[in-house]
Amino acid sequence: MHRRNLLKSAAAIGLLPAFGSPAAAIAALPPRRVRPTDPAWPSPADWERLKAEVGGALVKPVPLMAQCDLGPASAACQSVKKNLFNPFYIGDQPAGTEVSGWLDAWSPQPSVWAIAARSTADVVAAVNFARHHNLRVAVKGGGHSYQGTSNAADSLLIWTRAMHAVTLHDGFVGQGCAGIPPIPTVTIEAGAMWIDAYDAVTTKAGRYVQGGGCTSVGVAGLLHGGGFGSFSKGFGTAAASLIEAEVVTADGVARAVNARLHPDLYWAIKGGGGGSFGVLTRVTLRTHALPEWFGGAGAVIKAASDAAFRKLLARFTDFYASSLFNSHWGEQVSVRPDNSLKISMACQGLANDETNATWRPFLDWLAASPGDFTFKEAFDGGARPSRGYWDAQARKARGSTAMILDPRPGAPPTHAWWEGDQEQVGVLLHGYDSLWLPEGLLDEARRPALADALFAASRHWGVDLHFNKGLAGAPAEAIAASRDTATNPAVLTAFALAIIATGGPQSWAGQPTSPGYLAFARANAAAIDRATRALRAVAPEAGSYVSESNYFNPSWREAFWGSHYPKLRAVKARYDSGGLFIVHHGVGSEDWSPDGFSRVVGI
Repeated sequence: MHRRNLLKSAAAIGLLPAFGSPAAAIAALPPRRVRPTDPAWPSPADWERLKAEVGGALVKPVPLMAQCDLGPASAACQSVKKNLFNPFYIGDQPAGTEVSGWLDAWSPQPSVWAIAARSTADVVAAVNFARHHNLRVAVKGGGHSYQGTSNAADSLLIWTRAMHAVTLHDGFVGQGCAGIPPIPTVTIEAGAMWIDAYDAVTTKAGRYVQGGGCTSVGVAGLLHGGGFGSFSKGFGTAAASLIEAEVVTADGVARAVNARLHPDLYWAIKGGGGGSFGVLTRVTLRTHALPEWFGGAGAVIKAASDAAFRKLLARFTDFYASSLFNSHWGEQVSVRPDNSLKISMACQGLANDETNATWRPFLDWLAASPGDFTFKEAFDGGARPSRGYWDAQARKARGSTAMILDPRPGAPPTHAWWEGDQEQVGVLLHGYDSLWLPEGLLDEARRPALADALFAASRHWGVDLHFNKGLAGAPAEAIAASRDTATNPAVLTAFALAIIATGGPQSWAGQPTSPGYLAFARANAAAIDRATRALRAVAPEAGSYVSESNYFNPSWREAFWGSHYPKLRAVKARYDSGGLFIVHHGVGSEDWSPDGFSRVVGI
């Protein structure tokens, strides 16, 4: 953890007052951005001046597998291959992306140049250079975008990975917020990952900050999407915890934003999508008293027949509604095509005996029908003191394999990822979709229809119900804070986010070419579409979580942001009228070609 004053760079650069539009300061950009083959592309001398301005932080990204071009048996190539399943290694590469693409959608494309920003001043220099030279911009912190929004060919990458300081505050008051009582917070630079935040806030300081479940996710990117972790049912979204942020907007000004300074931009970055409004350089988040216990429950239950599986789904929906639909329980269950139910749930604030007692009625019901149900994986439940939850070294000392330590020499000893997240590292996505399921489906009269829809969907593909990604059942204060964000309001009344997705082997060098693979992958994508339609039968108006959604969703504006989209468009027009920051299915992207290089005729 780095402890230093993060406000000095902002003070040196200067912050605009709360009022007045920056749009007038942004010259209208030409209708087409320049590429390296265009005469207007910056000259070598231009790039050298930029390099000097950022203290040498201009780097040349290369594809992850470039070391293997000279020989797959070389030591350099073997070193790369060894690390391709390490999410921290991938994030440390300027061309790295957490997944290796999406079939028929996108594949990793390294930028021509990248600014490996170490300060707000570096980000300001990059934004001004890109605007002045009419360049395509990509912004990346952790690189976890499933939509591929943190990379773009022929672009300048603003890469914040090296900005990862974490500073705790016992009593914080935002700029321009005199009169508001100070509260405990943590200030985190944009390139930090959530394991950095958890180590500082929970392991070392004994408090809690609402962040992401995946430890290698970037802090800034998660907030832009809204952000859910295992315990969001208790504390709301990560974006709802934002007290203040520093944002470099398209005019090259670093702005402090909070409830009083630029409140419209402050609202928009809380769930309005990454890469659309500016570059986050730091965020200050509310911290909470740490619950005494974190725990969970896990099992895999196999039904002997379709009829038994229907009965299992009906019983579980009843059990969830009566015993788990509250602020304590989060994470997920998986409804599988092989008539099995995988339970992978987490809880906060319940001691060991309370955790297990919660599940006893459900386990007793299963035990009463041994001919119908068997355990492929035995039930395992319980709780431990919460302060050690993200302490990878302590887990290792007691023999736990739940977390995988970054094995690279010199890696921070705190850097580790959950074993359950391993399968997503480098995966090539075949298809992906998500639906927020409204809490009304848990009404007693509607539960049978929900169970039937889950069964019908599972005939095509597995369905994962992420209970922590719907806020129905959360405390009133958590819902109120999350209501004051740009996230689709559907999240406030959803009891779960249903995710239906799959992928295949890594494809860093491009789309796979093995015989039959493309047909296989496209068949998987089609099955996901069928499963989604089956589930949508009981949630026809369901929204979708922008960070975990269908790349090809034609109704993305309504699905991702619902009634908030017109307001987000207005914020975009005020702070980025020239469209410097454009990403796939981001706010304002309908004004641009899919590659982000040409304005749509007639706009």
